[in-house]
This record gives sequence, C-alpha cells and structure tokens, in this order.
Amino acid sequence: MQTEISAEQTSVFPRLLDLGYPNVARGEGVRLFLTDGREILDACSGGAMVACLGHGVREVVEAGTAQAERLAYIYNHHFTNEPQERLAARVLEVAAPEMARVRFVSGGSEANETMLRLVRQYHVERGEPERWRVVSPAQAYHGATMGTLALSGRPGLAGPHAPYLASHLHIPPSTWRFDPTGQEALAELDRLLEEAGPETIAAFICEPISAAALPAYSPPDAFWSGLDERRTRYGFLVCFDEVVSGMGRTGSWFAYHQLPIEPDVITAGKGLGAGYFPLAATLLSGRVFDALAAGSREFEHGHTWDGAPLSCATGLAVLDQLVSGGLVERVRERGPLLLAELEAALEGRELVREVRGRGFLLGIEYVDPRDGESFLPDEIDLASLVDQVAYEHGVLVTSSHTSPDRFAGDQTLLAPAYTSSEEELDEMVERFAGALADVEVRVKDRLG
Repeated sequence: MQTEISAEQTSVFPRLLDLGYPNVARGEGVRLFLTDGREILDACSGGAMVACLGHGVREVVEAGTAQAERLAYIYNHHFTNEPQERLAARVLEVAAPEMARVRFVSGGSEANETMLRLVRQYHVERGEPERWRVVSPAQAYHGATMGTLALSGRPGLAGPHAPYLASHLHIPPSTWRFDPTGQEALAELDRLLEEAGPETIAAFICEPISAAALPAYSPPDAFWSGLDERRTRYGFLVCFDEVVSGMGRTGSWFAYHQLPIEPDVITAGKGLGAGYFPLAATLLSGRVFDALAAGSREFEHGHTWDGAPLSCATGLAVLDQLVSGGLVERVRERGPLLLAELEAALEGRELVREVRGRGFLLGIEYVDPRDGESFLPDEIDLASLVDQVAYEHGVLVTSSHTSPDRFAGDQTLLAPAYTSSEEELDEMVERFAGALADVEVRVKDRLG
C-alpha cells in the first residue's frame, strides 16, 4: 500500500495536482497512522477543525451503527424522525437556549447557504424585498458554494468565479495592523451603509471568532457594541458563522456567548458531527422564525441529507460525549494555559508577531523577521513550508498564505481535540515549536 499518492497515481480528482498526499490508514485518539506505520500527532482535529473528540470513539461509532440498522435515511421533505427531533431539542436546550429552531444539513457551506436564504426570506416576508445585500469582513471564509463564496471579500478566493458572485459589501478586519480599536471598521460600515442605502442591507455576516482565514481573531468589544447599535437603527440582521467556533471550540458552546451581542441566526458544523458523519446546522432566533410563521409559513429550501436519522443519531452521540465528559468546560479551563504555553514556546521567534487564542482555537501570525512587521515575500511560501516542516516533526497543523489584498499575512492554526490529554497537548506544543525553529533558520537563510 502506497504511503504517498500523487495526482498521477490516483483516480481521485485531488485539490492540488502537484502535491503528494500522505495515505492515512487509521486514527486513534489524537494520533494518525500512515500506511507505513508512521505516527502523526493531530493538532488540528483532522486538519479541518472537525474531529473535536479525536478518532475512534466507540460510543459514537456504535450509535451510528445502531441507527443505520434501524433507519439510515428518510427524506426530510416528507417525514421527520426521532433522532432529528431529539437532537434539535437538545442543541437548543444545552448549547443555544437563545435560539428558537434548528435546520440540520450536511456541512458548513450548506448551513451558511441556508442562512443566506433565510435572511432573504425574512425580509421579503416582512415586506422589504429591497433588502438583499450582505456586509461582511473582507478577510473571512464562509464556504465553497457560489452563495457563500460571495460572502468572503477575498479576490484570491473568488478567482475566476467572480462573474457568478453577488456584489456584497466588505469591511477590513480590525487587526493590530490596521485597526486595533475597531473604530475604523465601524466607520467603514457606516460609509457602506450610506453608499448602498441602509434599506438595501439584509444582514451583517461574520465569524465571531475567525478560523482558517484569520485564526482565533475577534474584533474588540467596541466593534460588537457598535454593530448592535446599528442593527437596531437600520433593521438588518446579525448572523454568525460558527461552523468552526461553535460546539465548544472556543471554550463556550458558541463563541457569541463570550461577546456583548446576540445574533439573529447562527450556523454550526464541524464539532456537531465531530467527523463521524457529515452534519451541520442553521439555528434561528424567535424573531426570524416568527416572521416566517406569520407570513408564508414555508421555507422552500433543502438538501438531500437534511435532518436524516443517521446523521442526527450520530450528532446525538457526539453531544452526549461533549456533555458527559464536561469537554466544553475543559476547553474553557485549559485554553488559557494552552495559549500561554504556546506563547512561551515561541518566545524569541523573530518570525512570530502574534500568538492569539480562545479555548482550543489558536492562531500564530508571521512577519518578516528583518523588521518585525512587514509581510513576508510571496516567494518564501511560508505557509506551505510551515505545514511541511511540522509534518516532518510529526505534527499536523494548518497554515494559510498572505492574502492578495494584504489584509492578513501568513498564519498557522492549531485546533486540538477537546479530549487531548495534558501530555498530548504538551507534545503538540513541543513538536510545533521545534518545527518553527527549523523553519525560521530556513527562512532567514533564504532572506539572506
């Protein structure tokens, strides 16, 4: 069995045709084992912040197996089912008591697409069909569908698909580099509202705590308070993409529980199914639900696997593990120490400008070591180098490149499973710190 498979050796259509993909045979807890027996420490929950319980949790596997033997699939358009009903009730009770209803889907892109459809219908039902535009941060990621791609104001991400994308509006992120107080972002929001006409704005959509596009970043509280005031004044909705940050990743069930604002619609994903079955959700407040209930009483939108019994039974088992193991509380309590340990391990690294984190979502932002502020030259390809050297050190992390619009530089994200032991967390930090020391030597050599 091959340990690494290239595009020329597979019938799969891979994402990167020039990359040889390591072949993973199995996973145990937070460790992945390649087909040659080599072990990789998973510091990124499967690579996409999904496997929050780690790999091979018997209780979740057995719950899915038992449900598959009873009833794996039924179309949500015709029927409901007991696992769906139970999961919806428990998610609202345990994780989001502020919300009123839940729609289950297969993945984060679907959840955010559902959110977009819901926002539009909310305004149409209320007699304001002119509201369709969304304002969102430019440096973000919300999914791979044409609808969700338009939410991210990143020209490099939109690429050749731009003709298909809606002309939504975007504000720069309030980072240390551009806007540490959040006031510039609010001023730009005001400018866009005036320019487009506030009566055309349907929603402000963002990640309350960012993931891949700007790891573990959140604007200052002043921004959220200002956004809340403008929502009240102008009548748009505030919607949070919590596909990554939800279900405990940042130390609370949802990241908005840590902010001075309550959203109208939220989405959840990755940690809801924990990698054991494709599952995500769109949750709506009573305000939004009541508008549809008093209007057409219909939401004409859906996907094939919405609310299927197998996916929801798996989600129930995941939720049971999160609750019975006190895992969200563990992330909240252990997260600050993990951040401090990572900061200490990277202290003195001239490549590193900022280490930030909430719970088990950690971000490292890099700069040119020659001045401690500038973006690194693109030809250094730091993100790819960090991921490769970390892999050589036996630890899985996820890094992103400097954005073409220069809103963010090269960055790395760490997102360990909530079940990681003290020893495993220490080992992740140690291996990554060793990898970054090697990377810095190589980068300085290339920079001369």
